[in-house]
Amino acid sequence: MIQQYLNSIENFIVVGDRVLIKPRDLETHTRSGLVLPASVKEKEEIQSGYILKTGPGYPIPNMEVEEAWKGSEDTKYIGMQAEEGDLAIFLKSRAHEIKFENETYLIVPHSAILLLIRDELGG
Repeated sequence: MIQQYLNSIENFIVVGDRVLIKPRDLETHTRSGLVLPASVKEKEEIQSGYILKTGPGYPIPNMEVEEAWKGSEDTKYIGMQAEEGDLAIFLKSRAHEIKFENETYLIVPHSAILLLIRDELGG
């Protein structure tokens, strides 16, 4: 029964101020044709990838006093700049790698993103 829920990343719910990123395959050759060994790529401090999903943002604490007569309100969030489809340049050291169906994904906090590149179609 659980397998039916784990068949697609569409079922992933990203929490808080995090994003789900599909890392870009880094080129192993420079523009001049020099081959870069894997050890060079491992030492890089930044990485890039495409944002697949985003969380709701930064939760805002409820400053009101809890009273039994008040109804409960849903948590409110401050939105994030990152959007699905953006190319993100982020700090590799802050990323958490997961594997799902033989694919690698990264969970990255929004604060680790250094730059977003957005392709504004029709804008």
